[in-house]
Amino acid sequence: MAMNMISSSSFLRGDALSSSSSALYPLSGNHLQFSNRFVVFSKRISGLEEAIRIRRERELSKKSTGSTRRLPLKRGKVSPRLPVPDHIQKPPYTSSTLLPEISSEYQIHDAEGLSKMRAACKLAAQVLDYAGTLVRPSVTTNEIDEAVHQMIIEAGAYPSPLGYGSFPKSVCTSVNECMCHGIPDSRKLKDGDIINIDVTVYLNGYHGDTSKTFLCGNVDDATKKLVKVTEECLQIGISVCKDGAPFRNIGNSISEHAEKFGYGVVDRFIGHGVGTVFHSEPLIYHDRNKKPGTMVEGLTFTIEPILTLGSIECITWSDNWTTLTYDGSPAAQFEHSILITRSGAEILTQT
Repeated sequence: MAMNMISSSSFLRGDALSSSSSALYPLSGNHLQFSNRFVVFSKRISGLEEAIRIRRERELSKKSTGSTRRLPLKRGKVSPRLPVPDHIQKPPYTSSTLLPEISSEYQIHDAEGLSKMRAACKLAAQVLDYAGTLVRPSVTTNEIDEAVHQMIIEAGAYPSPLGYGSFPKSVCTSVNECMCHGIPDSRKLKDGDIINIDVTVYLNGYHGDTSKTFLCGNVDDATKKLVKVTEECLQIGISVCKDGAPFRNIGNSISEHAEKFGYGVVDRFIGHGVGTVFHSEPLIYHDRNKKPGTMVEGLTFTIEPILTLGSIECITWSDNWTTLTYDGSPAAQFEHSILITRSGAEILTQT
């Protein structure tokens, strides 16, 4: 589950620059307007960045005819929160409606902790695989949520998103132009949709976090290619990980691959440490960056790049979670929880 990089106290949801009472919408360039104020972003652009921007605009103009134009995503009816049996261990944040702060501690595990971490991640991977089998036209995202919820509690685990900063569901379902944190509802999936399903489980005190973008029916070639390259970017990001490697290698390698196809790499949402705490340091940037810090053996964190067929600017709905590309272009995401080893990285969330 991605974190919002804009504010340390408002990650994972898109409310750092919005509120439930004021809609956020794009103006020209890097300007964003609220009903009562302006926010202006600016940064110095290097010659390399400008060249990449121009190349990407040319690539996007070539691809624009290959992607099917869909009706804008609209909110369906959100059903009541599902119950969790009392005997299932719940994470501490469920006792509050406030969004937890990011823990500053790296999550490095002893042998017992690592065994529990592997078990949680294995369950998350199994649940995600099962959720993927449900993806087909006419199925609602709420039905996917109900099935995921039931599988998790039957395994004796807790669905980590449920009650996290008041998130009302057990899984995130992000359809088409939704970058991340989509709330399951009554909307039926349609032929040609894509959907990211983001599963996190809390088992025996440890979180396992993973996501994948699935194709629903007959998806156009341009969008299928976006999904394929996004998964490749995740694998490339993992491939540069090992004890002593700089964290910045992840984002730089992901961006290098995405730029070959003219895709945007979303910089607002980032990966994170994961373990006994849902979200912690280190923060994992998926775009080009010069952030300090190196990986250490035994550390666990997520890598979860989001790529777009168009703009990386975003709009967040008034629910303070659902975040869409502002131009309505498709977005895809893949995520794994990994363990840093002396010579590489072990993917924990795979079956």
